[in-house]
Amino acid sequence: MKVSVWDTYVQRKDGKTMHFDILVPSILNDEEKIFQYGNQYLSSKSFETDELNSKKCNFCHIEKASEAVINEIVKQGYSIIEMENCH
Repeated sequence: MKVSVWDTYVQRKDGKTMHFDILVPSILNDEEKIFQYGNQYLSSKSFETDELNSKKCNFCHIEKASEAVINEIVKQGYSIIEMENCH
């Protein structure tokens, strides 16, 4: 499966900036749906953040998904790769 990678930065209320990628099937190009996935992920965090928007979340590239990413996408529609200040 090929996935679109959406590079995402969100300001935390404690001043730190979160950096993570939202991975979705490459055929999905509905930005609102992708932002909804990002906000769903953010709502699972124990700290408060700003909401996700087009200034903070941009299409980056398409890549071949790993088996783990495919399984997450099948289960919930998207996968997240946490990079900075996500915990």
